[in-house]
Amino acid sequence: MPTKDSEADQEQQRCNALQTLETSEQRFRAYFEQSMFGMATTGPDNQWIEFNQAFCDLFGYTPEELKTRTWADLVHPDRHSHQESLIQKLVGGVIDDFVMETRYIRKSGDNIDVLLSTRAVRNPDDSLAYTVSQIEDITFRKLAERREQMRRKALESVAQGASLKEIMLQIVEAAEAIYPGAMCSILLMDREEKHLLIGAAPSLPDRYNQAIHGIQIGMAVGSCGTAAFTGKRTIVSDIASDPYWKDYRAMALDAGLAASWSEPILSASGKVLGTFAIYRSEASSPDEQEIALIESVANLVSIVIERARAQEELDLAASIYNHSSESVLVADADNRIIAINPAFARTTGYSFEEVQGKNPAILSSGRHDAAFFEAMWKEIHEKGVWQGEIWNRRKNGEVFPEWLTINTLHNEKGEIQHYVAMGWDITKKIRSDELIWRQANYDFLTDLPNRYMFQDRLEQEIRASQREGSLLALLFIDLDHFKDINDTLGHPVGDQLLIQTAERINHCTRGSDTVARMGGDEFTVILRDLAKTADAEAVAEQIINKLAVPYTINGETIYATTSIGIAFCPDDASDVDQLVSSADQAMYASKSAGRNRISYFTRALQDSARNRLALIADMRLALQNEEFEVFFQPILDLASGQIQKAEALIRWNHPRRGLISPADFIPLAEETGLIVEIGDWVFRESAAAAKQWYDLTGIGIPVSVNMSPIQFQSDALSISSWLEHLHALGLEERFLSIEITESLLLNANKEVKDRLLHFRDAGIQVAIDDFGIGYSALSYLKRFDIDYLKIDQSFVKNMETEQNDRVLSEAIVVMAHKLGMQVIAEGVETEAQRRLLLDMGCDSGQGYLFSRPLPAKEFKVLILNAPGKTLRP
Repeated sequence: MPTKDSEADQEQQRCNALQTLETSEQRFRAYFEQSMFGMATTGPDNQWIEFNQAFCDLFGYTPEELKTRTWADLVHPDRHSHQESLIQKLVGGVIDDFVMETRYIRKSGDNIDVLLSTRAVRNPDDSLAYTVSQIEDITFRKLAERREQMRRKALESVAQGASLKEIMLQIVEAAEAIYPGAMCSILLMDREEKHLLIGAAPSLPDRYNQAIHGIQIGMAVGSCGTAAFTGKRTIVSDIASDPYWKDYRAMALDAGLAASWSEPILSASGKVLGTFAIYRSEASSPDEQEIALIESVANLVSIVIERARAQEELDLAASIYNHSSESVLVADADNRIIAINPAFARTTGYSFEEVQGKNPAILSSGRHDAAFFEAMWKEIHEKGVWQGEIWNRRKNGEVFPEWLTINTLHNEKGEIQHYVAMGWDITKKIRSDELIWRQANYDFLTDLPNRYMFQDRLEQEIRASQREGSLLALLFIDLDHFKDINDTLGHPVGDQLLIQTAERINHCTRGSDTVARMGGDEFTVILRDLAKTADAEAVAEQIINKLAVPYTINGETIYATTSIGIAFCPDDASDVDQLVSSADQAMYASKSAGRNRISYFTRALQDSARNRLALIADMRLALQNEEFEVFFQPILDLASGQIQKAEALIRWNHPRRGLISPADFIPLAEETGLIVEIGDWVFRESAAAAKQWYDLTGIGIPVSVNMSPIQFQSDALSISSWLEHLHALGLEERFLSIEITESLLLNANKEVKDRLLHFRDAGIQVAIDDFGIGYSALSYLKRFDIDYLKIDQSFVKNMETEQNDRVLSEAIVVMAHKLGMQVIAEGVETEAQRRLLLDMGCDSGQGYLFSRPLPAKEFKVLILNAPGKTLRP
């Protein structure tokens, strides 16, 4: 009698078995549903029990559509009987499984080749319970096999000596068998691509062959808008609607053709030999199988043609020797000439009779020594080949460069049989290389050494100076106001000025000196082996005087002066970069001193340069250290004395240097790009002050912010960000205006124009600062809707004594008012100046007469204490 323990064990075993069965069922279910192969189960009645999504995708049906069909509906008619026979054997118990390659038909009507694996699952009485089938798509593999079979058969025909036309017909028939329903054609052209050699379209009736060939020729040469003969595939999905088929549409439609796909047949070298095309009776684009078929057949035809023409190529090889542009010389094992080609005779001037049996040394130019030829022959004997540049002599005595390759040919025993030398006359190449070298090292405009050649020469001269203990001078020359000449008279005139300048400088130097153009309007002169420093000054003075003589260019008389800086080696510097830097600093000292003069490099200049670099370094930290401060100067109505607005002016409170003028650091900020960040900070500080004043007074005082051209044109400037900041403060745009210079308008590009319009559209007023001292871009004043012109203080300063300044100022006022603009006078310091400006109609003024620039706190006190917000002098 079983014990309780044994019963418990049996129960546990049953539970384990059920768990194992459930796990197995889950695994099978996961494999069935997630398999990449199509899987299906069918009952004895051949009806579906279940199939997975991959099975549906394979045939292109939805599950609902597939349930209404059977295996018999899917199988290709050619394969139906064979598959049905195997299934009957499975049902009858004759076999339990089978594997076969067969073919089905997709919902789209396309054929699909598959590997079908079917296994029977039987009941205990051995009757069929159901079958499990797995299907793998092998269409591409079968297609590849059929293409390979076609390739082997075609190549066998080539080997058996079949004609090219017979082989082409064979290939087309095989292609149509691979892809039923398609009509194929091969078109080959002759070497001149003019005449039809072979056309094959066996599936078409004879009466349509002329049509198909005419169409394909049209496609090949491009009259149908195709590009087959340029090596490109051509696909016409719908002949009836394609505009390029207008000349052949009727012919094509009459032949029952609705679509065509053409592939170029290319030789191994890439030359187009013809086209292979597929035509169909339905308008459609090619699928992957058709594209693969087109490519493979075109490739096969190419191979067949290449092999068929192999003998022809061999015949051509013989002509290469005679028609090659390279000189060919053949010598025997004793290095005696036994053959030459016509190119050799043309290059050297020698006929074969003149060189036969002679040593190639008859071509020796004498430029190479014995060591050169010993090394050449050593390499030939060791490696069997030599290649290099050699100078030979023609029969007429002319020496020429040649790129020569010498190969050694051996017989079956390994003995030297021949030497074959192939040479290429590289005279033109040598000249071209020399031209390239000159272009890389000489300035194309002045024909002077350029910056790269200059640096190499200077480095050599410095070494020579140090080696010989001699004095070397470097002159750095820069034309004064050259940009103005370019801008006013045009670049062609500027180029001619540079050419004549180079010639004049050259006339002032010795043959051993070097004159170079560094770029733009900058030149340098290297003066070597000087006896004393005064010698350099004498040359510099001569250059100054020569360049001061007026130039006549295109009927224009041009006056141009120059500024020169001089540095010496070894006194000022002993390396290239430092010497150039020293001369450059001296040149800028000449510019700063008024131009048209000579300056020597001094330690003071070096200290100034170092000071400049230190100032730039300090400026990079000034913002985060809160060293900048914004001052405000009031702008008043000249008639009423009422404060109308204020101009924001930046100051730098340096922790060691004290208060630094904007004139000292703004140019450095522009040069380094820091002006963008600094300008943005000034805007935000000014906006905050304007908001505070508005809250205090209730009416507000607009603030005018200066914008550098560098800042205005910077990609980092974001006007939208400025406007968002004003909105965040709750400040209207009318309380902010910007001041720009005339130079910005003179060189206004599209981006500048767009930004000016952006400010205008936002309601921010624009003023032209320092008006009248530069090139006045009058045409832009109205175009950009300028609100204010600010008369430069240089006109106001002498207004009481200089009539010209009064006249110009009054002209500016009249012009501005005519254009609908207001005028602000800068630098008003006396009551008399105020009255003169008021009399001529000037609207506003600013200057020390009313108030100097004040810190924000003092300005706030000023506007609070000014009666009626007015200031009287």
